[in-house]
Amino acid sequence: MKFKFWGVRGSIPTPGASTVKYGGNTTCIEIRTDDNDLIILDAGTGIHLMGQELLKQLPVSAHIFITHTHWDHIQGLPFFSPIFIPGNKVTLYGGLDPVTNEGIERALGVQLQYSYFPIREAELNADIHYNTIKPGETVSIGKAKITPILLNHPVLNFGYRIDCDGQSIFFTGDYEPVLNIYEPDDDEYNDYQTFIKDKQAEITAAMQGVDALIIDSSYTPEEYISKQGWGHGTYNSAIGLASAAKAKRLFFTHHEPSRTDEQLEAIYKQLLKDNQGLAFELLLAKEGVDILL
Repeated sequence: MKFKFWGVRGSIPTPGASTVKYGGNTTCIEIRTDDNDLIILDAGTGIHLMGQELLKQLPVSAHIFITHTHWDHIQGLPFFSPIFIPGNKVTLYGGLDPVTNEGIERALGVQLQYSYFPIREAELNADIHYNTIKPGETVSIGKAKITPILLNHPVLNFGYRIDCDGQSIFFTGDYEPVLNIYEPDDDEYNDYQTFIKDKQAEITAAMQGVDALIIDSSYTPEEYISKQGWGHGTYNSAIGLASAAKAKRLFFTHHEPSRTDEQLEAIYKQLLKDNQGLAFELLLAKEGVDILL
């Protein structure tokens, strides 16, 4: 397998001179199997540029797995050019929203309402399919096996493990490790702590031994103090997960939108200094680079 980041930024696109090196588009990752099956993780603004590149390879058959439906992970869908072209096939996968009780079709349908977009869903020319999936139920795309796991975020959020060609990738989407909501002297504290421990073991098992672990690493530990409960992780929590899962490479992504390239590199330099001797490689997710596993 190989993969490519088309969007690495969190929350809002940040084009400009200060983000040109690592990229200012929101989340989108292209995965290609050895048989050239196309798997896409999330559809942030980065999927627009990817769609332009795919126009050179018609017809397109794309499988888009949405981690969650927050704006920065779906806002590129209406601008994904292959959906307008006859002969293309696009399948969208994601979870059932527990609040609206609607499937993943809502992610595109809502955006194509008259109030928000000039083209209606009925006017799309590609063959569009929707597949609402459940945690732990593996989906097969050619030889690839894609398994969703429920991860903590302020909306239904899947992490995805992709296994194919003897290699593996895990992407968390947006993810904040669960914190105990009780005080240590509360009666419920120990029971909730057990829940956290069991959930963490489940997540670590799902990531175990992956060749590439791609994690939401929005904040430094100092920044996280004022942002607990926002649904995002830190560089240090990502390193801890990668260590527990015995991952081979860790990619920090979902870069905080106000973070410049220079600031990212300063943080990265310090992380390398503070974490010498790790059994895996630390890398900053960067748009436009093909990564061969």
